Amino acid sequence: MSQNRSVQSTAKSTADDLEVADFLAKVKELAVAPGDGRGRLVFAMDATMSRQPTWDMALGLQADMFKAIKSTGGLDVQLVYFRGLDECRASKWVSDPEALAKLMTSVKCHGGYTQIRKVLNHASKAAAAKRVNAVVYVGDSMEEEIDDLCAAAGELTLLGVPVFLFQEGHDARAARAFREIARLTNGATLRFDSGAANELRQLLAAVAAYAAGGQKALRQLGRTSRGEGARRLLAQMKPTD
Repeated sequence: MSQNRSVQSTAKSTADDLEVADFLAKVKELAVAPGDGRGRLVFAMDATMSRQPTWDMALGLQADMFKAIKSTGGLDVQLVYFRGLDECRASKWVSDPEALAKLMTSVKCHGGYTQIRKVLNHASKAAAAKRVNAVVYVGDSMEEEIDDLCAAAGELTLLGVPVFLFQEGHDARAARAFREIARLTNGATLRFDSGAANELRQLLAAVAAYAAGGQKALRQLGRTSRGEGARRLLAQMKPTD
């Protein structure tokens, strides 16, 4: 009996791997970015001290997201983070997942307040210069004026850039702000717990798929056995294609 279960488990794992491989191949055909055909994703992180307890887990999952999408090609990523009293930095645009993982692991948490408005303003400037397909933000709190953040999000709305916000924890003020930013930009916001590593991994992979191939790619992922993250994002987004 145990041998039969082992064979069944192996067969299921192989089927899942083939399903994901097929999806990634299709995403490669669906890349929607103009010009050189590469999607562009701004990935922003809150690196203030409140995130220190789960920082290593988050870095590992974020690196996994880009490794998972590596075989699709067509996706460039810029890392943005803030920390300390007035520090908000952006990396160069990176197409190699290994280089991005190295950039991420070099960031350490410092005490300070959130600087989400700076992230949104930076993304707007980047999108005005060259198409940006999506913005991802991962954080746990919000210590700014919500109206200021909504005004900055409005600029991204005009540029057609959705913002996907992943909230760690239960801060009510942050949740309200994240919902409004997502609504304004036709993005999505979802909460994750420090113990929900696989859940966050699926959600981040879904956003990467969106950046590479738009809602069409997201819908394709949603039809697979590993598409729960894609289905949750699509539930909040208005259809655009």
